[in-house]
Amino acid sequence: MIYFCQLFSSLCNFPLATFGRDTIFDGIAGFLRDAAEIHNGEPAETSSILPKYDFIIVGAGTAGCILSNRLTEVDKFKVLLIEAGGAEQVFMDIPVLATMLQFTDANWKYRTEPQKAGCMGMRDKRCAWPRGKVVGGSSVLHSMMHTRGNKRDYDTWAASGNPGWDYESVLKYFKKSENIEIPRLVNDKKYHSTEGPMTIQEPRWRTPLSDAFLDAGVEIGGNVNDYNGETQIGYSIIQFTMKNGTRMSVSRAFLHPIKKRPNFHIIKNALVTKVLINPKKRRAYGVKFEKDGKQVVVRAKREVILSAGSVNSPQLLMLSGIGPRDDLTKINITTVSDLPVGYNLQDHYALGGLTFIINTTDSLRFERIATLNNIIEYFCHHTGPLTVPTGAEALAFIDTKNPNNKNSYPDLELLFVGGSIVSQNAYRYAFDIDDILYDTVYKPIANSDTWMVFPMLLLPKSRGYIKLRSNKPHDKPIINPNYFTDGGHDEHVILYGIRKVLQLSQTKAFQKYGSKLHDIPIPHCAQHKFDSDSYWLCAMRALTNTIYHPCCTAKMGPSSDPEAVVDSRLKVHGIKGLRVVDASIMPNIPAAHTNAPTMMIAEKAADMIKEDWGIPILISN
Repeated sequence: MIYFCQLFSSLCNFPLATFGRDTIFDGIAGFLRDAAEIHNGEPAETSSILPKYDFIIVGAGTAGCILSNRLTEVDKFKVLLIEAGGAEQVFMDIPVLATMLQFTDANWKYRTEPQKAGCMGMRDKRCAWPRGKVVGGSSVLHSMMHTRGNKRDYDTWAASGNPGWDYESVLKYFKKSENIEIPRLVNDKKYHSTEGPMTIQEPRWRTPLSDAFLDAGVEIGGNVNDYNGETQIGYSIIQFTMKNGTRMSVSRAFLHPIKKRPNFHIIKNALVTKVLINPKKRRAYGVKFEKDGKQVVVRAKREVILSAGSVNSPQLLMLSGIGPRDDLTKINITTVSDLPVGYNLQDHYALGGLTFIINTTDSLRFERIATLNNIIEYFCHHTGPLTVPTGAEALAFIDTKNPNNKNSYPDLELLFVGGSIVSQNAYRYAFDIDDILYDTVYKPIANSDTWMVFPMLLLPKSRGYIKLRSNKPHDKPIINPNYFTDGGHDEHVILYGIRKVLQLSQTKAFQKYGSKLHDIPIPHCAQHKFDSDSYWLCAMRALTNTIYHPCCTAKMGPSSDPEAVVDSRLKVHGIKGLRVVDASIMPNIPAAHTNAPTMMIAEKAADMIKEDWGIPILISN
């Protein structure tokens, strides 16, 4: 409750006498009900750790939670899940607070290295890279957007030497997790399911500006569609991992139901520092972790599975001697297996801060959202503006090469927000925007009603890397995404997106709100004529925004692929008893927000693991 008040500090001094006593009590009762649901639902930490388990899963993020659920369906499998962070808290499930969670201990608080071509307008030329450090992982921290990607994403994975990863093969795993509660989609059995544990909803409350975005898209020749259905191209209200107006984290969906399974144990606030590997047998046989200042060793009878995410899984592999020999030798780590761990890093990124001012009060603004009435409405009924995830409401998928083909492969996403950087003060700090830039460009419109679109690159050509800073597990790794270093492709896709957003802003749908492009130039780019191509190319390098989708740092591929770390069954090449199951195994980033694909990867991996240990699999399309 203290943290809740800190997040809503402006409300804690409200004269409560001005509100009805019953109303206030109803709100408090609702808060306590939600807190009890989270606290009582999450599995309690294991009091007595066994010396050996069948499977040890490192990381209770999206993949780790799903694997824990699916593997413990087999009674004879004893599973230990180890998480570096703590338990999910009630305020984490209030959708509108998603951005603020970056300031809590649930975030690893990573930052990139200073960039040569991007992040120029961020503090120290470094972009913030929030990643989940909590039971539920980044599914507790992210904006809950559920997008699967394109058929061609997965067909390409399969064609590059990964049998079984084509779209027709993975579609059943997308559906296996899903409980769709969007009325117009529940009868689409080919592409959706109502049987899975993860509830998918559209927001219960949204601004009229989101409808303007859809109407504007149709006005310029686009279509409204279900991007998780037959075709992806078009304009859509976002599908979210939400239930009853609250965040549906993967922990709530997959761990809460198994808290009483006797073959499932979980350890929280424990940092795994090394995978134990027998160098002669080339087999992983356990892990070492720190808990309450003590070093603990636990052994695995069958497998160690890394599900720590695209930053922490490669970090742990390298700390354990699996990685590029030259890099490991420099920091005094003996190489057990020379593999290109940490390379092939890919991310979705965009121009941030493309802002439009309106002459009505229809946008999201923190002071209008964070009222006591709205808070009480949320906790009593789970309705109202607190149910809008960070203000993101709608999106569009566009193929810049073939924009009129509804069956094509999008390389651009327009992510619509019913507010902007000035809607709440937290945004400037979450994005790490330089103070001079913010004060010059955005402070003059701090009290305005606005909307914003992120023109987001879906299929980047730029490649980065993650390396160890030292051989000490507590030292944060070197993260270098190398934004805008591909030779021009990435910047021109984003430029196309900027021009498309400007076109949308001039439609009747948006002009009824008096939409006007905010035209104070970014100081870094003042030498260019405002609204020229050269200005926007400069602007995107200044306000480079990650969309928080790092992946591909332990690439899946055959042993003949010099970039591959794991095979098509996600086993680490050359090491027995060790798999990686998370977004790091993606060969190429999909045209999707990566949480839904990571859920699919974990569902498929669970079946592969069962198959490899002789358990029959029954799942149909």
